[in-house]
Amino acid sequence: MISTKISKRMGCITSFHVMDVMARAKTLEVSGRDIVHMEVGEPDFATAQPVIDEGIRFLRSGNVHYTKAQGLPQLREKIAQNYQQSYGVEVSPERIFITPGASGALSVALASLLDVGDEVLIADPGYPCNSNQIALFGGKVKAVNVTQHSNYQLSAKGVDDAWAESVKGVVIASPSNPTGTVIARDQLAELMGVVADKQGFLISDEIYHGLVYDGRATSALEISRDVFIANSFSKFYGMTGWRLGWLVVPDAAVDAANRLMQNLYIAAPTHSQYAALAAFNEDTQQILNARREEFQRRRDVLYAGLSDLGFVLGKKPEGAFYIYADGSSFTDDSYAFAIALLEKQGVAITPGIDFGSNGAKQHVRFAYTTSLERIELGLQRIKVFLES
Repeated sequence: MISTKISKRMGCITSFHVMDVMARAKTLEVSGRDIVHMEVGEPDFATAQPVIDEGIRFLRSGNVHYTKAQGLPQLREKIAQNYQQSYGVEVSPERIFITPGASGALSVALASLLDVGDEVLIADPGYPCNSNQIALFGGKVKAVNVTQHSNYQLSAKGVDDAWAESVKGVVIASPSNPTGTVIARDQLAELMGVVADKQGFLISDEIYHGLVYDGRATSALEISRDVFIANSFSKFYGMTGWRLGWLVVPDAAVDAANRLMQNLYIAAPTHSQYAALAAFNEDTQQILNARREEFQRRRDVLYAGLSDLGFVLGKKPEGAFYIYADGSSFTDDSYAFAIALLEKQGVAITPGIDFGSNGAKQHVRFAYTTSLERIELGLQRIKVFLES
């Protein structure tokens, strides 16, 4: 009999509980229920028309073949120009790799860096796929608890205290998922100084850059060139289904990243790369900046509404499109809370247990990736739920 034994490492790969919420929400919608969706971390806006037009123009040529493993040279050049314009940082296009989403970027970075048993420091709460990818490549996650008091971000002291001989590096996210918080420039510089002193690596998840509402986020590239940067066309650029991201690597990792791209992915989707050439055009940027302003309005309404309902919130999230709310006044089982809210009032949210173990049973995540009208309706329904 041919074996179908699943590998032991799969025991470390967790599933998304929010997928249960989404599946149930779909079933309820099919039955005729109206569902307010605040569980999905995906912009509700359609892809900007100039990007669609560029993609169509390319597809009509019929010349849809692989690009270089590293990605379309024209697109890597545009990304390099964007780093110069947005951050005042010079990045050679040779250090930029176009990947199948930010997940592809993270997988190339981790595969380049990790040996079996290496530990990696991450914040808890944090995005679970980062932990799962670390485990997939033989590493071990060492979670560091972060709270409202630390703005849900790792600190230099937290990294220094958690460091051990087995720790090889740190993954940070700013703005973060699920909290939407941004790490301050001086805090980032101090943290990176500790990592450098320990001779560790740093991967900075910057996929929500562009969706920052008060100032801008600092890129780790502004402080050091010896870092790995994962970014994406999914969030600010609103191209989720195109599955396109990028990775910036230090000079010493260019060869390794090329070999990994050749073997893991061949190349990112060609039509998506050509479409993304239009993402940096002035007309596209005007559309995207207007959408960012709309996200900010949504954030403000949702934040005020949740606070009025009795959720305990940290300071207003600076970026992304999430509010991570302490619902300990209402529940000590975030999954049961999310399912009950969906069943009784038709509001879908994400339970905190998807983001780690630190206070996870008392927290829930709200995504403001739906219209203001739907957010206000959701708040009304939550009020009824909490009062019932």
